Amino acid sequence: MELGISTFGEVKPDGVSGKAFNAHQRMKELLEEVKLADEVGLDVFAFGEHHRPDFVISAPEVILGAAAAITKNIKLSSSVTVLSSADPVRTFQNFATVDLLSDGRAEIMAGRGSFIESFPLFGYDLNDYDELFTEKLDLLIKINQSEKVSWKGKLRAPIDNKGVYPRPLQEKLPIWLAVGGTPASAIRAGKLNLPMTVALLGGRADQFVPFVNLYRETAKNAGHDVSKLQLAISSQFYVADNEQRAVEEFYPSYEILMNRVGRERGWSPLSRPQFEYMRSDGPLMVGNEQQVIDKILYQHQLFNNTRFLAQLVTGYIPHKNVLRAIELYGTKVAPVIRKELNVVAKTA
Repeated sequence: MELGISTFGEVKPDGVSGKAFNAHQRMKELLEEVKLADEVGLDVFAFGEHHRPDFVISAPEVILGAAAAITKNIKLSSSVTVLSSADPVRTFQNFATVDLLSDGRAEIMAGRGSFIESFPLFGYDLNDYDELFTEKLDLLIKINQSEKVSWKGKLRAPIDNKGVYPRPLQEKLPIWLAVGGTPASAIRAGKLNLPMTVALLGGRADQFVPFVNLYRETAKNAGHDVSKLQLAISSQFYVADNEQRAVEEFYPSYEILMNRVGRERGWSPLSRPQFEYMRSDGPLMVGNEQQVIDKILYQHQLFNNTRFLAQLVTGYIPHKNVLRAIELYGTKVAPVIRKELNVVAKTA
């Protein structure tokens, strides 16, 4: 199983039209994070696209290009690319460029996005939310499969036998679908035989087992080889040298993030008991090395996933502590998980 990190690049809004010092510093920190993740042997690092003042990454491909120049082995992905409000041609060109820069390490994680700011920003109608994603995913897949493309849809201008360049170093760019739990999303991924990333943000992990089963059953019924399907599980994550420190460092930033988003969506304020429930019985991975190891292995027992993505919630945690969490993940957590899963595989 691959072990990786995803980040949205949380930042304290500068609130200015220029001289964005907080954003400048956060970009430098993100590059330090991906460089360290590569050095400690993690498998994947993914940058999520948002168009909000509290997240600094609106153009994942740009920072992925910078990351390509300072890393050697780690796979470089988005988490996600909001494909519904992007142009598939430009998206492919950008990621193919990252692939060339990185010696073939680029991936696309496409999704509809849990935030909607990009739709009015780029002139799209939210009434077309589902159809935009379906059309654009179809076009992106076709571009990935062939140098020249002929395509026609309803919401984008047609393409008549045009080449899309550059082409990637890999034979094809890996395209993952990021989903949040809607059955239609699992069915789409299964029918298209695409790798799927499931974000576990609430509830018990075992509640998502039928959803994952639907993905695999759909792929099987469509004639695909289920044994080759790739599945990633993503959970919010923070690890420290001991449990108390992990909780004390993580909770204030997590509370701020969840309540900020919650106010926009009409959620009740996060309480400490809810947080503790999420840590104990929910998908939230916050604790010492062994607690995080146990939870990752538990999820693997449930889902037989081929990848785990630790979603870093950094907020106002000092950057040196975030780097320490990445170091512990790569040097203490990852080796144990790899050893345990190898043992399971050999005795199965």
